[in-house]
Amino acid sequence: MTPPPRVLSIAGSDSSGGAGIQADIKTITMLGGYAMTAITAITAQNTVGVQAVEAISTELLLRQIAACIDDIGVDAVKIGMLGSAASVQAAADALVAAPHGSATRFPIVLDPVMIATSGARLADDATVDAMVERLFPIATLLTPNLPELAALTGASLPTRDDIIAAGQALARAHKFHLLVKGGHGAGETVVDLLFGPDGTFQEFAAPRIPTRHSHGTGCTLSSAIATLLGKGLALAEAVAQARDFVRAALLAAPGFGAGSGPLGHHAVR
Repeated sequence: MTPPPRVLSIAGSDSSGGAGIQADIKTITMLGGYAMTAITAITAQNTVGVQAVEAISTELLLRQIAACIDDIGVDAVKIGMLGSAASVQAAADALVAAPHGSATRFPIVLDPVMIATSGARLADDATVDAMVERLFPIATLLTPNLPELAALTGASLPTRDDIIAAGQALARAHKFHLLVKGGHGAGETVVDLLFGPDGTFQEFAAPRIPTRHSHGTGCTLSSAIATLLGKGLALAEAVAQARDFVRAALLAAPGFGAGSGPLGHHAVR
């Protein structure tokens, strides 16, 4: 029997279960992976907002990552909300110090978690700077939404050509793969663009699913890609299957909460 891919999620906890670590565990499990976690922050939140946040110490974050990698091992890593420059530095230190050499030997999917669907800023300048300096060099794939792409490149993105130019510039500058998520765009079709380090790109398009129950879509997508990469899929195929998983989970949303409700991870087989 082939063992499941070991997937480590480094992210914040969502007490209501819709996003963050909880969404990652559900996604990894439903896709046949073995989920491990390193929690960066504990939140009190639900579908209508975040009521409280308490950060985990960098020492404990380091120990969580090392405890998983040193004993269980890891086939892929997903990084979500880190919350501070110190947490970024701790995560990078722990991954680079992993046994048997550089962290780049296993795929790392980095969801920058800078700007929320509501437009709220989720990372300060120091955190973003640390992410660019320490995590961009070891990331296999970065998965920004359109506002995050604009913030990272300083570009205005009113047209498709502007998005392509910004995506190509960012991918080339950091020599990584880049998946620009198009959910914030206008129109009845959602277009995601996967850029290679050389600036070439591939388009993934599908009809927009009209729903308010979209809490945790970014977390779900990035952890799904990490799991599929951990299974050995090529990047483009992992992105395609991960998008299918997210769409199925959107369609299966249970309808919980008064605000932006959770996805139906449980219903996707």
